Amino acid sequence: MQTDTSGSNDQFSRGLKSRHVQLIALGGTIGTGLFLGAGESIHLTGPSILLAYLTTGIICFLMMRALGELLLSDLNAHSYIDFIKRYLGEKWGFIAGWTYWVCWLTIAMADLTAAGLYMKFWFPQLPQWVTGMVILAVLVMINAVTVKAFGETEFWFSIIKVGAIIALIITGIVLVAVHFKTPVGHATVTNLFKGGFFANGPKGFFLSFQMVVFGFIGIEMVGMTASETSNPTTVIPKAINEIPMRVILFYIGSLLALMCIYPWHFISPSQSPFVQVFSDIGIKSAAAIINFVVLTAAASACNSSLFTTGRMLFSLTYGKKGRVARRLSTLSRAQVPVHSLNFSAVIIAIAVLLNIFIPGKVFTLISSIATTCFLFIWGSIVLAHLKYRQLVRSGKQQKVAFQLRFAPYSDYLILLFLGMVLVVLLFRFETLVALTGSVVWLAGLWLVKTVQDRKLA
Repeated sequence: MQTDTSGSNDQFSRGLKSRHVQLIALGGTIGTGLFLGAGESIHLTGPSILLAYLTTGIICFLMMRALGELLLSDLNAHSYIDFIKRYLGEKWGFIAGWTYWVCWLTIAMADLTAAGLYMKFWFPQLPQWVTGMVILAVLVMINAVTVKAFGETEFWFSIIKVGAIIALIITGIVLVAVHFKTPVGHATVTNLFKGGFFANGPKGFFLSFQMVVFGFIGIEMVGMTASETSNPTTVIPKAINEIPMRVILFYIGSLLALMCIYPWHFISPSQSPFVQVFSDIGIKSAAAIINFVVLTAAASACNSSLFTTGRMLFSLTYGKKGRVARRLSTLSRAQVPVHSLNFSAVIIAIAVLLNIFIPGKVFTLISSIATTCFLFIWGSIVLAHLKYRQLVRSGKQQKVAFQLRFAPYSDYLILLFLGMVLVVLLFRFETLVALTGSVVWLAGLWLVKTVQDRKLA
């Protein structure tokens, strides 16, 4: 890949169309959190998992409206991290930017881990790391071509996922309608209520929010596509208004169909519930198709991760004086941050090593770390929006037509929800370890930035 090293080629191309942006955010969200993580969530809380997804979906929609308002207030920003820097300070922006980069690295690691697990459906003896290595190499080559190549790949990945979920919901309706016999009874709506709606009590319900929130991670990716989107003033509001509700419907609809076909307490927390259910009820071909879909979902989410980490690292190093920083913030002739992309891919490859040594523990650990870091990222977006709205009210910032309704109260509601999830993470050992690690990471970044600022003073 030839690169422009003159430094003049510093603007992304606007090669993403409306259909790309719609499916990028949707595809980045509907991934391992649903297809693999839903098993653990269902195991923890039972049918009330539907309420957990609905609640989280509503909160994410409000957060997206706040993000959209920020994006449209300045279309020249490289990413929404620029708004965090502007309204919350350079130090906060530094911490948020590097944290977001690391968040997406961990998500890519989780996706590669999930892909290795899915491939075992056909090849039980195949090591998890082999699948991850192959998928990562192919996606890096695609992302290095042009942003349009990434957009087209993600578009078709997402079409497969969305089509499969719609087919799953229709299949569930048919099986319930014919009272299909399964190894543990029959497909019926009453399966949903066995053991009660809050089957494991309030504790199980609240503990499920870690994996539920992980399932919605990626919805904010619209904030990374704004600088590469044609006609952003039309495309971004449309994407934000439509995607969150679609995600809620896909999540709730698919899980509702799943728990009607198969009693929820028979669903394994350690494998994809979609593959398990169709395999157990004897529809082997359907199980194989679903496994292909969830493998595609993992590849899709990893594709989104590569896109995001490359752009974020470019943004973080842009304008810096160091030799490495200048190289990372150089675009190729196709206007792709290829050096940042390759560097991020090398870090993601660490997941390959993790899958060699601790293949059974990687997914839960990585998803917990990603969730805790994203609480900080989402909270930062909302706090930046609150500051922006204060400036609008004082006349120091121009108001835009696309707004978060009922602000600042809706901002406070989002922050309250994020705080609740943070408290929930204290009550399980795995998530407590991840939370502790995340706090240490944030404190370390704060210290690094403080030392840097003192040296420059």
